Amino acid sequence: MNSDTGKWIILAGVLIVLVGVVIYFFHDKLHWFGRLPGDIRIEKENFRFYFPVTTMILLSVLLNILIRIIKRFMQ
Repeated sequence: MNSDTGKWIILAGVLIVLVGVVIYFFHDKLHWFGRLPGDIRIEKENFRFYFPVTTMILLSVLLNILIRIIKRFMQ
């Protein structure tokens, strides 16, 4: 391991803490997250299936942008 690995681990920890703080304080304002148009939801009497297609695409795009910005500043 080198110092770059340590920096990435610290950065990952800070991001996890930030996400936790946002969820903790703003959970009532994020009720739309996971219920976007395009998310597959099937609910029956004894069966529930949920596949958040649109939410995962949106999350993937946002994380990709965030990682590119961080990489640009780390170099």
